[in-house]
Amino acid sequence: MRSPISGGDSTPPSGSETAAQHYETGTTVVTLRGDGGAVMAADRRVSLGGRFVASKNARKIEVVHPTAVVGIAGSVGPAQAFVASLRSEASLYQVRRGEPMSPGALAQTAGHLARGRPIQPLLAVVDDSGGHVYELDGSGSVLEDDHAASGSGMQVAYGVLEGHDGGRALEELRATAVGAVRAASERDTASGNGVTVATITDDGVEVEGGGGESAEMASAREPGGGE
Repeated sequence: MRSPISGGDSTPPSGSETAAQHYETGTTVVTLRGDGGAVMAADRRVSLGGRFVASKNARKIEVVHPTAVVGIAGSVGPAQAFVASLRSEASLYQVRRGEPMSPGALAQTAGHLARGRPIQPLLAVVDDSGGHVYELDGSGSVLEDDHAASGSGMQVAYGVLEGHDGGRALEELRATAVGAVRAASERDTASGNGVTVATITDDGVEVEGGGGESAEMASAREPGGGE
């Protein structure tokens, strides 16, 4: 990951953790599936203890599979370990089997790896049958739906996402996802500083992000691509 990921509990660290910077709290991540693929969007703010903006340009969406991304709300260390482990498992599977993991297998692997970690991942993956969206948590649960949101801004984001039925075109999905993150950023003080958007199709992953009016484009065909 390029920058620490924010999201999760705002309780100050205790014990030995107090000696180090503890990046957490505040994020809004949303994902939707539709015709021909899926979309994920996230804000770009990172906070220190939920009280100080530590970064305004964090990327919270990571490619873990040729046609899959994860978005994380949670403590930095566990989130980094989760992404690295999931990416490695997906790559190892592809090397051994000669084909990418199926959406179901990837989701179950992600759920297993998330167990016991203070994170709230969202997974979006595309195969020949279309887009798949999964909501995960530290208990190891794996829930598939047409759309999902995570992080401290999720309540506001869900108000924008409600009514999505999974049958819309990708351009409409992008507009809805960006609108949900922007709405959450207006009310959730721990979210903000622009939006990163990932569009996932069976051809690969395209990530667009940047604060303000700037944008960067990255094409990802392999796990860990688009960095």
